[in-house]
Amino acid sequence: MAAETDSFNILRHNLVPEHHLLSEEEAEEVLKKLGVTRDQLPKIKTTDAVIRVLEQIHGPIDEGRIVKIIRKSETAQEFTVYRLVTKG
Repeated sequence: MAAETDSFNILRHNLVPEHHLLSEEEAEEVLKKLGVTRDQLPKIKTTDAVIRVLEQIHGPIDEGRIVKIIRKSETAQEFTVYRLVTKG
């Protein structure tokens, strides 16, 4: 079964945080700001349901791209994390 059907998009579920595919320029800025390399970021596989939905929006997502995830929190309001797309 696909990650998104006519009636269900996983990104619209209230328990799934916001996911944004970064452009290469945005990714380079984030890596520089954080002082890390791509390989030091936590990973998200190309087979992840969220990546499959993002591919329907943006087209194929290659290994090495970076996804920005914005999580809501009662104590921290919201915080941002980044994931490196890997084969999976």
